[in-house]
Amino acid sequence: MASDKQRRGFTRRRFIQGAAAAAAASGSMLSSAAREEKQGDRPRPPSNDAPDTVFVNGKIHTMDDENTVVSAVSIRDGRFAEVGNASRPHHGPNTRVIDLRGRTVVPGIIDNHNHIVLMGNRPGYHTPLENAYSIPDVQAIYAARAAGIPRDAWITTIGGFHSNHIYDNPNDPLSGRFPTRTELDMAVPNNPVFMMISFTGPGATNSAGKSIFESQGITVAENGAMTGNNPSRALLYLRQTLLNPESRRRAVIDAMNYAVTVGVTTHLDQGAFQASNTAADGAAHEDNFTMHIPFLQVYAQDKAIIRLRINFLHMESDPATPELVQRLKNAFQFLGNDMVKTGAIGEFIASGTNPALGSPFADAAKRVAAAGWRAEVHSLGRRTTNNPNAPADFEFEIMAFEAANTQFPGIVKEKRWVIAHVPGITQEWIDRFQSIGGSLSLTGWQYLNGSIPLNQLNTPYAGPPFRMIVDSSKRPDGIHVGMSSDGMQIAPMNPWLHMYFATTGLNAKKVQINPGQRISREEVLSLYTRENGWFLREEDQLGTIEPGKLADLVVLNSDYFAVPNEDLKKIRSVLTVVGGNVVYDGGVLDLRG
Repeated sequence: MASDKQRRGFTRRRFIQGAAAAAAASGSMLSSAAREEKQGDRPRPPSNDAPDTVFVNGKIHTMDDENTVVSAVSIRDGRFAEVGNASRPHHGPNTRVIDLRGRTVVPGIIDNHNHIVLMGNRPGYHTPLENAYSIPDVQAIYAARAAGIPRDAWITTIGGFHSNHIYDNPNDPLSGRFPTRTELDMAVPNNPVFMMISFTGPGATNSAGKSIFESQGITVAENGAMTGNNPSRALLYLRQTLLNPESRRRAVIDAMNYAVTVGVTTHLDQGAFQASNTAADGAAHEDNFTMHIPFLQVYAQDKAIIRLRINFLHMESDPATPELVQRLKNAFQFLGNDMVKTGAIGEFIASGTNPALGSPFADAAKRVAAAGWRAEVHSLGRRTTNNPNAPADFEFEIMAFEAANTQFPGIVKEKRWVIAHVPGITQEWIDRFQSIGGSLSLTGWQYLNGSIPLNQLNTPYAGPPFRMIVDSSKRPDGIHVGMSSDGMQIAPMNPWLHMYFATTGLNAKKVQINPGQRISREEVLSLYTRENGWFLREEDQLGTIEPGKLADLVVLNSDYFAVPNEDLKKIRSVLTVVGGNVVYDGGVLDLRG
């Protein structure tokens, strides 16, 4: 874990010293290597600035402005120190040198829009299935989970996956389905199992789970299937019987441990719908006023291994938005440290967007602007053939943001207001939002979908229109764009699945649903790293491997830039580093150096 010295962050003095050292070395280890040649084998004099760790012999994609690729990088006090191509990089007697053996390295992935706090509040032993591609895969993942937990403990998978990618026949992607009760029993005979997709299901369980649920009056089909409101009733029962402060802290650590295996080191959490503690609650509901407590406790115990940024979600229909008003008066944005801090109002600032239907969205935007806060909202709409003259949600949002920006000039650009997802946005509205300094967060959440949405108008894609938006970002003063997952309810967290969708347009069934909107691997990786540093207002700290920045990196199990498309989904971390500390070790590299 990081020391207190590392956690305090990078002082101005340390930054100046580091910058001076980098400048003296011509900004890279290349000049260090040149000095090495002149000095021959003479021993180096001792240095007070010796790095703690040096990685050598890698393909390190820095994702800097020039997309520089180097072979070595050193870390000192939780920051990148030297970045370059030396065969014998500068180090001291206590420096650990790790040979990457040609492996590909990228900056720590930044997810600018997800719901990891919900994932960390799941009942039972939550077990992601987003990387399962067959019934045997599900059985293997569940069997491995059961081997490490108490007998009779619940294994749960709540959101983040879909039956579309769990194939009955691995060679037939159209055969996706849930495993049956019998198939789950074969893998997990001694633990009850509950799985459900999206917000409210459908779901499935095994024999042990079926017996328990039926004792509570919850209907389960003979094959273990759960439909209607039964998954939501089951989820409520599990929450009421399994959740307590200790189990929540354990679930937080489980969520963090999973995140670093797929290389996501920084998360901007977007909140939850306020729980009612009834069966009406779904996978996206929690208590907005207490859900962060187990995370903060884990950080206070120095057990956290990811960086967390916390947004505050508000969905009031009251025109006065009283809760939002009090939040703006009594909370502080961007308060915290390098590991955990508060963020903006989002992903909702009010209920609905259409003022004709009574939505207070426009007034809420002005209240956020008046308080000098950042706003983040989402859009899932598009104009449809059923009602082509009805504005989509993103149109109402942009018009409301324009009104707020007129009343409080420059607020949208200064605070970097965001609209996320935008599957149906058009060039006209991209340009209009860009003109006031707005930005867009893109996600591959439709990867789990089965087809292009119906009732569309001039949008022959499932969305978002990656190519259109990224091209818009490359124009002079173009719109800022970043990438996210929107996990863990309707989408997976795994960033490589979203990169697969963005670069191929193929969904989980391997059907082309986003034609003409593909972007390159370099482009989408940039959205997940360098551009997301900007989204977090931390571009000087995160997103690239450059001297002085926080030392977050991921060593990959294969070359992201070279593998076939289908193998993008199989990319994982073999070593994840946050702030110079190894937070995940897949056992592939020798760390004893």
